[in-house]
Amino acid sequence: MARRGASGGGAGARKRSDRRAGSTAEEKSGGRAERGAGRGGRRTEPLAEPVDGSLAELVPDRERPRAWTLTLDGAPQSHVDLDDPTFLSFEYQRRIGHIADLVAPPGQPLHVVHLGGGAFTLARYIAATRPRSTQQIVEVDAALVQLVRRELPLDPQARIRVRATDARAGLGKIQDGWADLVIADVFSGARTPAHLTSTEFLAEVRRVLKPGGSYVANLADGPPLTHLRGQIATAAALFPELALAADPTVWRGRRFGNAVLLASDLPLKVAELTRRVATDPHPGRVEHGRALADFTGGAVPVSDADAKPSPAPPPSAFG
Repeated sequence: MARRGASGGGAGARKRSDRRAGSTAEEKSGGRAERGAGRGGRRTEPLAEPVDGSLAELVPDRERPRAWTLTLDGAPQSHVDLDDPTFLSFEYQRRIGHIADLVAPPGQPLHVVHLGGGAFTLARYIAATRPRSTQQIVEVDAALVQLVRRELPLDPQARIRVRATDARAGLGKIQDGWADLVIADVFSGARTPAHLTSTEFLAEVRRVLKPGGSYVANLADGPPLTHLRGQIATAAALFPELALAADPTVWRGRRFGNAVLLASDLPLKVAELTRRVATDPHPGRVEHGRALADFTGGAVPVSDADAKPSPAPPPSAFG
């Protein structure tokens, strides 16, 4: 999971290696990446730096020469491979990657809003798989943004703008009907802030989306899944089409973990999403329609007046 708008890993993050870009980040940036943590002379020790109220660390991936995991206060947030931005290590990010692949024909550029930045993993992925996409990242932690820009530089050719501000405030500055895709992965202290869980927040998301655009949220919950059910009910109040992807043990309420919610005005490519999620290295399950409504179990939409942060993960979530 992620903190204060950072792209997160959540409990039980896994790796995959079947997504590849055509050229490396270093080739695209004319060598600029060598100035950062992933420079050619590989750094083997973590790089630690204080950010907004936390200690950020970039931990080298010992299996991939220029790959790093970003942690905040020891909790995994993002994984980036500078040589292969299409490699998605964390389980929930793979699922969001599947959705980004399916919302438009392959290679078609998109307008994307990322609420939560972390190490810009998903923005890098979309820039690599959909060249000429235009993306906006909203990340409240300005010190974290500076760290990531310096040590894990973006491809200078990518059309990615980063705003250091609160996610909902930043969303409010985006014009009506601009985005094909809005991705929310916003955590503060491993909890989604209350003001990003309400119908009023999702009304702003709908305002920013183009007709037929898609909203994707990384949600985290554990038994008895009260927060997750409430978030499904909240999205159902704004969007007619929903699907949810999660690990079977999360579905059954056996452990704390991540679930990826997809919402749109148009019918979703559920069959293909289900196939992709089921064939991940750590397979997940997708529910939609009546089965998802039954899972919600009578939960009611959340408003600003009664919104609460998502539950804190147990200490074992990152163990």
